[in-house]
Amino acid sequence: MDLLKTLVDKGLRRELPTRDEALAVLATSDDDLLDVVAAAGRVRREWFGRRVKLNYLVNLKSGLCPEDCSYCSQRLGSTAGILKYTWLDAEEASKAAAAGLAGGAKRVCLVASGRGPTDRDVDRVSKTIEAIKADHEDVEVCACLGLLSEGQAERLRAAGADAYNHNLNTSKATYGEITTTHTYADRVDTVQRAQGAGLSACSGLIAGMGESDEDLVDVVFSLRELDPDSVPVNFLIPFEGTPLAREWNLTPQRALRILAMVRFVCPDVEVRLAGGREVHLRTLQPLALHLVNSIFLGDYLTSEGQAGQADLEMIADAGFEVEGAGTTTLPAHRADVPAGGCGGHGSAEDSGAPAHACGSGASGGCGPCGGADAEPEVPAAREAGEARTDLVAVRRRGAGTDVAPNA
Repeated sequence: MDLLKTLVDKGLRRELPTRDEALAVLATSDDDLLDVVAAAGRVRREWFGRRVKLNYLVNLKSGLCPEDCSYCSQRLGSTAGILKYTWLDAEEASKAAAAGLAGGAKRVCLVASGRGPTDRDVDRVSKTIEAIKADHEDVEVCACLGLLSEGQAERLRAAGADAYNHNLNTSKATYGEITTTHTYADRVDTVQRAQGAGLSACSGLIAGMGESDEDLVDVVFSLRELDPDSVPVNFLIPFEGTPLAREWNLTPQRALRILAMVRFVCPDVEVRLAGGREVHLRTLQPLALHLVNSIFLGDYLTSEGQAGQADLEMIADAGFEVEGAGTTTLPAHRADVPAGGCGGHGSAEDSGAPAHACGSGASGGCGPCGGADAEPEVPAAREAGEARTDLVAVRRRGAGTDVAPNA
């Protein structure tokens, strides 16, 4: 396909595709899917080889968020049966982080529900960062605490934070349909505050919320303009108790096309396969490794992920390798930018520890929150290419375990 040759050439030159070219990737047929994956895979290998960076989430505070993000199990008014607890102390958080690092994680993402941190919260998280760094000197630490106020990003950086995550999630045009308690501009402002403080910016999207192809291209082009070092791609987990509980819009093939489009638009950026991969990609997860160069290991914030050992086996079986602690994640032209490229620090998910991922958390976390245990009703018949909800049972994190709230 001439389209794919053009996109590969542009990706190798770090040249932005046109909007029409990005839309064309999403419109390709299933017959062309392997060609699309192979083409985007060439771009991925050019900038990241066959390395896969592992990330691990620690949920510092779960539930009880005042924001109304429609996708989130921790939102205001959510009836999802999730664990709810106040802040983990520094020692508990460091212990949880250690579980992920033992599995090969290079970055720890500290996530807390809420609109944004108070100054006291920043002090608390700063102590946690210092505790983790004291035990694991080379680990990258990314904070995800919601909307930042003046001076807070600088304080997190001074405490040792390397990166800050705050996702755009969807296009500017449709953002008000997903969330009303804050704006798209608020999110952009927080990412820019993090960048201004010298933190590596992490900002991504959630696919599968009923958006159009144009919306997906809009948000990815906005991310390219914002220029974060890492772009997490989340796939909506439609959990019971939230407004989007019936939004089952993704097939494995569409999920792969979305990842390929992101790679073509952001060729030299750390593209991270985040929440919802197990639910929507299922047995095609190994193909996604040809498109992304980073994944979360183990559980998510409020739902269970694939077992960490299964993740490691999948990476090895697909012919990839876990990125080592001494390896710089980003290409040299990005890692060498002053105050940019957390992958340039060269520093280093399943266990019983309270570590899990939220990228679409109410405060804009690192990967989407998980859902409740209920399976949706299955229609009697389906057309080809329709999402298969009967293949999935979303498992609530902590269900049937002795993981207790921390007060």
